[in-house]
Formats: sequence, structure tokens, C-alpha cells
Amino acid sequence: MRHLKAGVRRFGRAQGHRKALFRNLVTALIARERIRTTLAKAKELRSKVEKVITLGKKGTVHARRLALRHVAKRETLKKLFGPLSERYAARNGGYTRIIRIGQRHGDDAPMVFIELVDREAEKKAEPAEKAKGKEAKAAPAKETVKKAKEDAPRKPRAKKTETKPDKKKEEK
Repeated sequence: MRHLKAGVRRFGRAQGHRKALFRNLVTALIARERIRTTLAKAKELRSKVEKVITLGKKGTVHARRLALRHVAKRETLKKLFGPLSERYAARNGGYTRIIRIGQRHGDDAPMVFIELVDREAEKKAEPAEKAKGKEAKAAPAKETVKKAKEDAPRKPRAKKTETKPDKKKEEK
């Protein structure tokens, strides 16, 4: 039985490798505010990130040193103790959300987005949606896909590397 065995997912890795994996995942999630990973990793990551954000809200030197154990980059640590601590000052936990996005093609692993709640990308998207109003809802989905393809920059085609033999050499 698994009673009282929280956080025992080993992921087929040695202890040092597992710590490095989650240190990188915590750093990436704080820096980007949304990452794509497997469901098992996201569930394990959620508790670590929530603890680190709580340390960021404390703002003491001791909390900064404890958070540095779980965060790989100093720039990310500055973001944690600056904008993120202000954003979540009135919130008592529940800083992350997990959104399932389907299965990975290679091994059929369940994939998810794990993101910070009230992230900046959501705030930027809301005013744009309100400005468009009902016009955006009435547009068919196929037209928006075509527009997106037209707006996307096109990659130049690869040049052919084959050389054609000279006709003069063949005649001789």
C-alpha cells in the first residue's frame, strides 16, 4: 500500500538526475509561466513550484537562499521575488494549473500544460477579445486558419545540391 508516500515518483532516474530535472523544470516554469510536459512530471512539479512561490512571498534572505536550491538561474530568482511575489501576495496557494492536451505520439504518454494562474499572457489576451466582440465569434474557424498560414513567414526552399553533367563532357 502507498499510504503517506507522497512524492515518490522516481521516473527511472538516479537521485541526482531527478533533482536536476525538477530544478530545471521549476526554473523553466517560473521564467516562461507555461511549459509542456508529461502528466506525472507536472503533478510532481506542482508541489515544488508552489513551495518555491510561497518562499518568494516571504521575501527574506533565508527564503531567498532556500529558493535558490530549487531555482537554477538568478534572473528567475529575481522574477520570483519581484513580480511573482507581488502578483500572488493576496493568494493562499493554488498558484498552478494543469491542462491536459492529449497523448504524445511516440509513446502515448499523457501530455499537459502546467502554467501559473493569472499569468501575463492571459491578461494581454483578454482586452483583445473584448475589442473584437461578436465579430470574432462569428468568423468561421477555417478562415482564421488560412489567415494564420498567410501571416506566417515562409521558409525559403532548399536549393538542389545535385549538379547536372556538362553536355560537352558527355559528347567527348
